[in-house]
Amino acid sequence: MGSILRTVAAAATLLLAVAGLLGAATATVGDKCSRRSTDDCGAGQWCFDCEPEFAGSHCVRSTATNTFKLLNDSLPFNKYAYLTTHNSFAIVGEPSHTGIPRITFNNQEDTVTNQLNNGVRALMLDTYDFKGDVWLCHSSGGKCNDFTAFEPALDTFMEIEAFLSANPSEIVTLILEDYVNAPNGLTNVFNASGLHKYWFPVSRMPQNGQDWPLVSDMVASGQRLLVFTSMRSKQATEGIAYQWNFMVENNYGDDGMDAGKCSNRAESAPLDDRTKSLVLMNYFPSVPVKLTACLQHSESLTDMVNTCYGAAGNRWANFIAVDYYKRSQGGGVFQDTDLLNGRLLCGCQDVNACLPGSTTVCSA
Repeated sequence: MGSILRTVAAAATLLLAVAGLLGAATATVGDKCSRRSTDDCGAGQWCFDCEPEFAGSHCVRSTATNTFKLLNDSLPFNKYAYLTTHNSFAIVGEPSHTGIPRITFNNQEDTVTNQLNNGVRALMLDTYDFKGDVWLCHSSGGKCNDFTAFEPALDTFMEIEAFLSANPSEIVTLILEDYVNAPNGLTNVFNASGLHKYWFPVSRMPQNGQDWPLVSDMVASGQRLLVFTSMRSKQATEGIAYQWNFMVENNYGDDGMDAGKCSNRAESAPLDDRTKSLVLMNYFPSVPVKLTACLQHSESLTDMVNTCYGAAGNRWANFIAVDYYKRSQGGGVFQDTDLLNGRLLCGCQDVNACLPGSTTVCSA
């Protein structure tokens, strides 16, 4: 009787496999898939075609590893790496909120909510005075226009608030390219969105390169939103941290993608300045292009991670900022974030190789 049952079970398994019903359970990164199907790829993957390198679609990663849950959240905030989206708000297909067709670049394909749900933990946002309010705008010269505006900042801030409310163990960082001159303009939007209750105060931010508070303590205190501004005066006037008092940053745009080079952004202290305990690595071109983003995330991003490590005085980046973050031929920016966390947390090539409780031992 037992042999008959085993035979029946084997036959059923074969039929399920032939029918494709086991695909989601067994698919791995690199497997072929159909973009018309939602079941071909496993959890944390999506079906994507990175032409012209590949002929046909393959499963590639679409979500980040949750390092806090995988290992621990008991180390200082600056001992982890965080996937960061450049111009997180400049989303393909975002409808006009001004009634004027938009004429500017896009940098992402997912909503901010989906970015956060997929493991993005730092958002780069450009904030402007516009229409008597604060808007997110992809413009130039410090002036927002109807044809460069995306949406009121309040809309995006409320998405972030909803995520923090639903995920009480997560921390989000906002890095603002800030052109808001209205007195307390940003503070008013943070208050209106409900984000201010998660505020991590400047008074708790470390000086002179010291370690940040433990992630577990930040979570326990409810202070889970870090906000940095590019406008120096706002640290004193609104209590918003001036970015370059606390972090170093490499060049952005094409200058930041020059192979073998990693120089600091003009506003930043030198990358090897250890009085700043956070390191931000930009890796996106001056003009965002979906196709090249896919290839860059597949081939040269890891090389730049290692180059910037040396330039930063043998310090691994805490933030890795990209356009079109899900596009790659396989692991992409998710794999490089795993590399950074592995190096930061245990000295391994991949955070998944870290042994829980050890800062020096990697699994075989």
